[in-house]
Amino acid sequence: MPEGFKAVVFSCGNEEYAISIHKIVSIEKEEKVTAVPHLPEFMPGITEVRGELVPVLDFEQILYHQPLTTADAKMLVVKTEQLSIAIRVKEAKEIIDIPSEQLKEIGLAAYKHTEYFTGVAQLENRLITMIDPEILTENLEGMKEIREYMIQLETSEPV
Repeated sequence: MPEGFKAVVFSCGNEEYAISIHKIVSIEKEEKVTAVPHLPEFMPGITEVRGELVPVLDFEQILYHQPLTTADAKMLVVKTEQLSIAIRVKEAKEIIDIPSEQLKEIGLAAYKHTEYFTGVAQLENRLITMIDPEILTENLEGMKEIREYMIQLETSEPV
């Protein structure tokens, strides 16, 4: 783990999660998500962010198997090595500094369904689970095909 870093904290269910600020491109109010048939349940569709089409991942669906139903959902636009994604969350709360001594590794990383949980920040009366979007997109079923399709879209020439 790094010596400490800045992270964007967001809520999902009744818990708090965070992603390193270095992976976040922007925080957007959810606008129009275009449904695409036959996508995995956790992916309600695609959206356009600053001229780029990005798949939308419903984090509530990924973690709790329930779609996020709030009208004022936020989207964390995240850049991974392979593609940009928009992670739909209930609320983007704050940007915080997490000192390295407050960051603990968790044993759940060995569990296939939670490999993207890389640690827990213990701050005063809060536990914030750290998420690695690279590992998240590599481990979700169907993401490999979606990643390949999005790369193909980017490299194909307009007709």
